[in-house]
Amino acid sequence: MAIKLVAIDIDGTLINDQQQITPQTVAALKKASAAGVKVVLCTGRPMTGVEAYLEELGVAGKDDEYVISFNGGLAQSTSGNVIVNHSISFDDYADWENYCLKQKVHSQIETRDYIYTTNQNLSKYTIYESGLVSMPVRYRSLDEMSRQRDHYIIAKAMMVDEKDVIDTALANLPQDLRDRFSIVRSEDFYLEFMHPSASKGKTLKTLSDRLGIKQNEVMALGNAQNDNSMIEFAGIGVAMGNSVPETLKIADVTVADNNHDGVAEAVNKYVFGED
Repeated sequence: MAIKLVAIDIDGTLINDQQQITPQTVAALKKASAAGVKVVLCTGRPMTGVEAYLEELGVAGKDDEYVISFNGGLAQSTSGNVIVNHSISFDDYADWENYCLKQKVHSQIETRDYIYTTNQNLSKYTIYESGLVSMPVRYRSLDEMSRQRDHYIIAKAMMVDEKDVIDTALANLPQDLRDRFSIVRSEDFYLEFMHPSASKGKTLKTLSDRLGIKQNEVMALGNAQNDNSMIEFAGIGVAMGNSVPETLKIADVTVADNNHDGVAEAVNKYVFGED
């Protein structure tokens, strides 16, 4: 069965370690788009961190091209028409934030426009994320946010700290909080919490169904735990050569790493049948 949709993670997959899409990968994806294949970026980033890559691939601002952001919390056309929108309730966020404060782990939330943090001393990983996704940071105390709770549409919450700090916070996380969120590790220093219905795999399925594309007509590419659900859903699940062991284990195939055109390799081989 021919591949009709290619779902691609961004960090560690689409882009190399210099945050660039290589010319070979751009060429392969533009060729796929020209052949009628849907190229869907599926990322933990907000839209502000995706738009430049959509422009580079020639799929920005279109009613019939799509993007999945916030690890499946939001799916929309690249022109902005919303298909899926799963946000976190303020009460669930407040309970989670209080847990982070007790565990002394840095935290933040992301809306469509801002990163908010209750940490006066910003984590270096909050600053890194702000630059990575081109989103400004605002400090607010939890009490301030509570007074304006209806103002915040929370796409995802994140623990942003050293690996051992997050490891401890995750190990101690009460079952009640585990049950209220979809939880994925996107980096050693990022642990992400979304609405329980949000995942890349679930939202990719919703989008595929909407487009009338069958599961075996989907290829998904990624490198980290937050990509696993879409790799498992897709007819062809592809792990990059730089993937974490868990992702390598569940994928159908492995290609070159993100610095050696693994995406182009997969598209050329499994979409166009080229060796």
